Amino acid sequence: MSALPNRALIRTQPRRGDLGAASTVGRALVVSGSLETEGEIQIHGKVSGQIRADSLVLAADGSVEGDVVARDVRIAGRLVGRIFAVNVTFDSSADVKGRVFHHTVAVARGARIDARMPWRPINYFETLEQLPETQP
Repeated sequence: MSALPNRALIRTQPRRGDLGAASTVGRALVVSGSLETEGEIQIHGKVSGQIRADSLVLAADGSVEGDVVARDVRIAGRLVGRIFAVNVTFDSSADVKGRVFHHTVAVARGARIDARMPWRPINYFETLEQLPETQP
């Protein structure tokens, strides 16, 4: 996805108003491509591609291969890729390989994380216009 002019990718303040129920990728669903929502997305199936959301929950039975951009991210399943999020939580069943750009992070005992986890100040996320290039 190209840069979004005059719009930060991650909002650091919660949205006003009710966006309704979370969107869900069910266990039987395999998605290849980009997913974007202004609300929450819950992943129980498999996603190969970029995900942009206000909040992402990767369930223990879900997997993602690609970049995640969100304000809040909770990982209980398998993720291979990069996370760009203000708040990141890894549950005990998390299995992560990649990079985790965060402002706050919480890791439960038992989580398997093979990742660099560079801390970033809040203003990094507020001014992030496009994702950095992947380094070899």
